[in-house]
Amino acid sequence: MTVSGIPSTRPVRAAADFASRAADPVRIRSTLARVVQAGWCHPQDLHAELRAARLLTRPEIRAAASELVAGVRSIAEALARDTLTATDLPTPLWNARLYTPDGSFLASPDAYWPDEGVALEIDSAEYHYTRDAWHATLRRRLRLESQGVLVVSATPSMIRESPGQVIAALRTLLALTTTRPTPPAALARGHVQLELPAA
Repeated sequence: MTVSGIPSTRPVRAAADFASRAADPVRIRSTLARVVQAGWCHPQDLHAELRAARLLTRPEIRAAASELVAGVRSIAEALARDTLTATDLPTPLWNARLYTPDGSFLASPDAYWPDEGVALEIDSAEYHYTRDAWHATLRRRLRLESQGVLVVSATPSMIRESPGQVIAALRTLLALTTTRPTPPAALARGHVQLELPAA
């Protein structure tokens, strides 16, 4: 198709074309995540495009598509998912939309354990350079905590360089929830763990 006189294609096709020519798994992961995170396509549409192009036979592309279908939306979240998968911790929901009991939107933490009411927030420094961004992060955390959600905060470098500390913090909060007298009030609604079709 032509946009302003420039030959163009849909973002989902452009992402698949890029993946077909790229060799670096990190760049593939990052580019595919960006297309979905920006709202240019749905993870299932991207998976279908990659499948039609016969690219899912490449392990690095299939892995990236799989984590997007699971709800991961960034390289930092993908790293956290890799780290958590290597433990015995329960599997969280990724980027679930949480609501208060009256139906008001609360937040969408990076990872959330609905049965325990525990959230993992991965805060990259690049998004917190301004005072407003920092305050927005703190307000989101206060909203979660006001509904009984326990929050572990980490940066991508903490997950990369000291994953044991992040896992220990999560393990402690997940264990604490078994003795909590009041369960969290937040509800994960409308979150469906998408199924990854066979290649």
